[in-house]
Amino acid sequence: MSLSRRNFVIATTVAAAGSTLLSACSSGNAGGGNGTPNAGATEYTGAKVTVGSKADSTGPAPEIPGAKKGGTIYGIAPDDFSHLDPQRIYFAYNSTVALLLHRSLTGYKIDSSGKQKLVGDLATDTGTASNGNKTWTFTLKDGLKWEDGSELTVDDVRHGFERAWAPFITEGATYAQAALTGKGGKWRDAYPGPYGGKHLDSIVTDKAKKTITFNLAEPKPDFNFTVAMHSYAAVPVKLDTKEKYDKQPVACGPYKIKAHTTDKSMVLVRNKYWDPATDSIRNAYPDGFEFDFGVETLAGTDRLIADQGNDQYAVSIYKGVPAERIQKVLTDPQLKKRSFNGLLTGSYYYWINTKRVTDLKVRQALIHAWPLQQIRQIYGGPSAGDFATSILSPDIIGYEKYDLYGKLTKPQGDPDKAKALLKEAGKEGMKIVYAFPQDPTYLKTKVVIENALKAAGFTPIIKPVDSTSYYDQIQQINNSFDVMWGGWSPDWPTAFTMIQPLFDGGAIGNGQNNVSQTNISWINDAIKKNAVISDQQEAGKAWAALDKRIMQEVAPIIPETFQRRFYLFGSKVGGAQFDPNFSATLLYKTFVKA
Repeated sequence: MSLSRRNFVIATTVAAAGSTLLSACSSGNAGGGNGTPNAGATEYTGAKVTVGSKADSTGPAPEIPGAKKGGTIYGIAPDDFSHLDPQRIYFAYNSTVALLLHRSLTGYKIDSSGKQKLVGDLATDTGTASNGNKTWTFTLKDGLKWEDGSELTVDDVRHGFERAWAPFITEGATYAQAALTGKGGKWRDAYPGPYGGKHLDSIVTDKAKKTITFNLAEPKPDFNFTVAMHSYAAVPVKLDTKEKYDKQPVACGPYKIKAHTTDKSMVLVRNKYWDPATDSIRNAYPDGFEFDFGVETLAGTDRLIADQGNDQYAVSIYKGVPAERIQKVLTDPQLKKRSFNGLLTGSYYYWINTKRVTDLKVRQALIHAWPLQQIRQIYGGPSAGDFATSILSPDIIGYEKYDLYGKLTKPQGDPDKAKALLKEAGKEGMKIVYAFPQDPTYLKTKVVIENALKAAGFTPIIKPVDSTSYYDQIQQINNSFDVMWGGWSPDWPTAFTMIQPLFDGGAIGNGQNNVSQTNISWINDAIKKNAVISDQQEAGKAWAALDKRIMQEVAPIIPETFQRRFYLFGSKVGGAQFDPNFSATLLYKTFVKA
């Protein structure tokens, strides 16, 4: 069950945008010298994700010190939200507003340091698994209501899953559909959707007991993470307007839509039927939110710097501080106090085509040669993010930091070590075709990559590829590239969502995500074995060991960076912090200062 290509494209496009934003920062070394401001922390400071208890799932959400209710928070963004129908939400930016409007069976409780705990959201806890993790049962909390005051029932939760089969739902996640039917990518063949009056046999509800049970076709020990996705949020059966629902969805979260002018503005007001006693996640201090769309990133940043009028109560929702202002923000103590930052959820790599670069020593030589420091300097120096050395990103359960190839001690590359490996392999002077999306940032990084490859004894051939068709080209199994820039963003914080799509032999094919075309029996077997380990902490250890073994014995990628994004907020905004899931401002924790 591989991640959808949509999420892959979004993840890597976000990376391109983020690095472009930071590419114009002043030059400096890896330690932040020569005028390059340092972000502060040099390593990821977030924490492991844990699974909470029933008590953790019980509302209200923990109070934020100094916070008070009332006032309006203003959000600034270049773009409107592309979808508001939860089943059509599979993009992090849309999820930032979904957190205010919609609720799923589970969700993430995030503390002030960014530590995440999976808890029951609509459900009383994170679910009960049985039948070898093929059966999952959730019980709804009491007191759940829709914005019109009607009761939110298990039938509404079921409807949120069954709507995924509607022909107009083409953008959402597909994990649950595949698991419920056992038909993989042909899950639509198993069920016509709910609008003809037929229910999916594999979902059973009991309104009296307030339970919903999922009978999966295959074991899924992390299904409680799957159902946290907004693609599976509840939708009221009686208030479903089908295609029109995308413009005016019905809220069960703390806010509802009062007004929305597409591409211009949106106003949210309190949903008086939301009961904080049912919600351990959201604080919801402001009386409402007003979003201003069409404000380009630089202009929005300048407004936040100026801090005038309503902009004193404003936040940037999803776009970070651009290159033109990053130094100003990080070197002005008053502005730096009004900023926060975090590492994006995805990891950025260079795939090595193992069908073309067949010698392990050559692949290892490429890793040693790769100029991570010079690349990050083009992205903006230390404030642009942290060097990556693993497949897994730091907010994945089980992540373990390691440095097999000495990239943290020699991030500029080790041409001597690379040369020695090439000599051992008898491949001195080997041609390496490097492909990347045609973008101003990557046209700069290709220069330092080309120089590093030459210094290491390779003969580089540089192939810029049209950015619009980039993924179409690198996801062809007969492509003519040896090394390809790219990245991956997990859909929930377990390693299955990173390792399976990228290294399972079953994920090789045109348009598929195993771009390195790694197909090794012990990796395929380990993926199957790890995917059914019930205890997520134990599973995490198994995935971390597999991560390290893949990098040591196969070396199918060159890890690059865990990229960082900075945000500004107005002087009268409190509680603004980074959302470790969606790399955005965590809106439901913000409040208006007295």
